[in-house]
Amino acid sequence: MEYELLFARAAMVFLHGLPKRVRARLMDRIDEIPRFPDHFSQFQERDSIGRTLDVAIIEGYAVYYWNDFADRHIKVMAIARELHTRPDL
Repeated sequence: MEYELLFARAAMVFLHGLPKRVRARLMDRIDEIPRFPDHFSQFQERDSIGRTLDVAIIEGYAVYYWNDFADRHIKVMAIARELHTRPDL
């Protein structure tokens, strides 16, 4: 069963600030994550409440997402342009 893809507000604001072509390419790849969530994760980080977030590097952007297995959701918590500009999670 495929996961449902959900976005935190901060991630949506970031996406809408991107040029249309870049946003479309990035979203095409993000849309693939719910099919195989573990396949896309390059590494993991903890957010401010201790939750483990997977991080996928896609089109030069770090996509921070939470695999909420119990609810069958992939929750995109944040997106950052570069790893050294980690968003406040």
